Amino acid sequence: MSTLANEYKNSIAPALMTKFGYKSVMQIPKLEKVIINVGCGEAKENAKVIDSVIADLGLITGQKAVVCRAKKSVANFKLREGMPIGAKVTLRGERMYEFIERLFSAALPRVRDFRGINPDSFDGRGNYAIGVKEQLIFPEIEYDKIDKVRGMDIIIVTTANTDEEARELLTLMGAPFAR
Repeated sequence: MSTLANEYKNSIAPALMTKFGYKSVMQIPKLEKVIINVGCGEAKENAKVIDSVIADLGLITGQKAVVCRAKKSVANFKLREGMPIGAKVTLRGERMYEFIERLFSAALPRVRDFRGINPDSFDGRGNYAIGVKEQLIFPEIEYDKIDKVRGMDIIIVTTANTDEEARELLTLMGAPFAR
């Protein structure tokens, strides 16, 4: 079991229980899943781009990525239905906790001019979204091996009912929120 999962059980959950006054342990917010999404529109011209995106996501998450295809044809974008336009990975359980731990402690501090993540990026239902401009912040990616710098969206889905509960959960997990 990862250290963050143990820490959640031993110190984070009891702290949340006392702060918000939950009556049952089932009310305590917890992480449900983490979704990492990379959209690459240039994949419609070059099919090999998707392979490199999937390889990068595999290195970062330790799990094989799923190809996302276009749902509709859009003539302005020269896009047909069914064309590959991105890749995503959904992490749950042990891998999710390991990824969150690496994201907060190793990857985000490597961002240039990093002053913390935006504390207002919650969706109103306790889920948090982060945009990363380059995949190079992850230590697993070697600078010489990449063909192009790509960004990604990281969505952290929690069982929290409010943004305040989710913010407190992520803060206790070590999220470096800006002040």
